[in-house]
Amino acid sequence: MTRWATQYTNPMRANCGGTWCVGTWLLAIVMLIPGLLSLSSAVAATGEGSLEKQKPTILRLSLDDALAMFLRQNLDLLKTKYGIDAAKAQQITAGLFPNPELSINTLTAYTQDCNLSKCGGIMPVISQLFLVAGKRGFRVESAEFGTQSAEAGFEDTLRQLGFAVKDAYYRVQVGHRLLADDEQRSSRINGAIEKLVGAPTKMQDPEDLIRLQIRAVKTQGDIIRDIQQLDSDRSDLLLLLTLPPETELALTTDLTFQPIDPDMVALKKRVEDARPDLRAKRLLLAKRRSESKLAIANQYPDVTVDLGYNVQGPQGPDNQQQWTINLGMPIPVFDRNQGGIKEAATKVHMAEADLQKTLNEVHHQINTVYRHLGQSRLLVETYRAGAFEATQALLDRVENDFHSGETTILHLLDAFQTKINIDKAYINALYEYQRDILLLESAVAQPIS
Repeated sequence: MTRWATQYTNPMRANCGGTWCVGTWLLAIVMLIPGLLSLSSAVAATGEGSLEKQKPTILRLSLDDALAMFLRQNLDLLKTKYGIDAAKAQQITAGLFPNPELSINTLTAYTQDCNLSKCGGIMPVISQLFLVAGKRGFRVESAEFGTQSAEAGFEDTLRQLGFAVKDAYYRVQVGHRLLADDEQRSSRINGAIEKLVGAPTKMQDPEDLIRLQIRAVKTQGDIIRDIQQLDSDRSDLLLLLTLPPETELALTTDLTFQPIDPDMVALKKRVEDARPDLRAKRLLLAKRRSESKLAIANQYPDVTVDLGYNVQGPQGPDNQQQWTINLGMPIPVFDRNQGGIKEAATKVHMAEADLQKTLNEVHHQINTVYRHLGQSRLLVETYRAGAFEATQALLDRVENDFHSGETTILHLLDAFQTKINIDKAYINALYEYQRDILLLESAVAQPIS
């Protein structure tokens, strides 16, 4: 390393004197400054132009507006609605009769001076299949239950996605409020750092400055996490509303506390009729029972009736103007749809078990959400009972002590941090309370406010 360092010489230093070289560098820097300034202005102009081109659309939405837009544009709802149309198409198909079948038979001989015109015969025959044992009626009944079940499924999708829209809406509101609190805390800490740095040296405390700088870094991390969570929640809401990701939302319905006391006895009585998923399960059970009846009816063979008329030539081969009527049916010796009957009965039992399971889950869900709602309301009322006043009084007192020189800036920031923590905890508790209201409304499928 020493040998290489000894051999290296600066070409500029070797070819000119020290004073001339310094002047040369200063002249070069002075000449570069206008170019750098023009380049920076051009970059700034380009950035402004790109920002103008990419200026996001700001959409003001209340909660009712968001729900209305969701009903108009949500793709999952459209897919479920198409399922209803498909079920109605199957219902039309189930009500159709079998098509008649037309066949034309010919008969002739080509011996003894015979041909088709002299000795031939043409017999058109129309065949019609007749369904017996009420098969068509069972198919129509099953298809009707299928359509009603699809409609109930659409209502259930609307119930679930409606909750998702409301929850995403309030999550975005909470994200904005938490971000505002952390930004306020960061501004307070940065202001304290500036005051401490600008204070006379003898009044500075290096340990206080280090603590403040650490708090500033942690607060900046909280702000970044708030922004990430807010972006995620906003993306969820935009997806539900089928809006482009560049859309900026201005939500106008605030998250407020509205105490409610629902009548759970009345809600539980109506829940079995109000919950669309329970209605869908009951309709599916009715459909399976119709299919079981159809499977039993399928053991009886259907009848085919043929009607024909024979047109012959002048020489035969048989008597003129013959009519034919045939009756045909399979003989149920081996296959009497034993497997289909057993399979249909098994599906009925499965549908019954699924209905009972869903009904049990619904009652447990309602009880759990109702208990959580009471606890969430108690927590919100606890914060509103005096926590805000206490933290504000603490902050005012510490702030007065700080201005009078009786405490340090760290104590002031601790009091401010306590107030921010209470505010954030209250916002989260208020969101949980509102979410429990939405969950209870979704569980009973009825408005409770």
